[in-house]
Amino acid sequence: HGGEAAHVLILLESLRCVPLPLPQIRDRSLFRFSVPRNHQSFSLVRGTELVRPFFAGEYGLRNKREVWRVKFTLAKIRKAARELLTLDEKDPRRLFEGNALLRRLVRIGVLDEGKMKLDYILGLKIEDFLERRLQTQVFKLGLAKSIHHARVLIRQRHIRVRKQVVNIPSFIVRLDSQKHIDFSLRSPYGGGRPGRVKRKNAKKGQGGAGAGDDEEED
Repeated sequence: HGGEAAHVLILLESLRCVPLPLPQIRDRSLFRFSVPRNHQSFSLVRGTELVRPFFAGEYGLRNKREVWRVKFTLAKIRKAARELLTLDEKDPRRLFEGNALLRRLVRIGVLDEGKMKLDYILGLKIEDFLERRLQTQVFKLGLAKSIHHARVLIRQRHIRVRKQVVNIPSFIVRLDSQKHIDFSLRSPYGGGRPGRVKRKNAKKGQGGAGAGDDEEED
């Protein structure tokens, strides 16, 4: 068994939507989120103070499932860190898996480079991961008018990260990719072909009988 740290690395990759070869066995440790049981009110799990700002527009989440997914990933990361902290500081497993986990968290921007110790992982919050979502980054970079507008732009394939168009709002942006977030080259916002309405208005603006005939044919 590779331990909790191995499963955490898989979860972090799944957040970035990188396809990974998963086993066919129904392994509960690979589930991407866990739903609170009926007797566990969501308000008991920081629900009242957590969901209100998220649904009020701070992060523009669509439903509670998006919160559960991040919460589940964070719980797995903390569990892996606690397990590694029980080992000796010079233990090969703690050195290898611990450094791999810390480097991955620094790379995606949820952990500061000056805090590369397992103890700091226990202090991570859900907000640290939500800040790294593509939806949040698009809004903070000024590419969208609001956090909800950012989600629409992403879903309609107007946003790219480097040369790759990304249409998943929950995509986790790495630090080295943050400065490469921009409009797609094919998007009207990025200098591409104008949209249907703009093309129609431009056609009307040409004037003349010929333009009018063309509109009637449409």
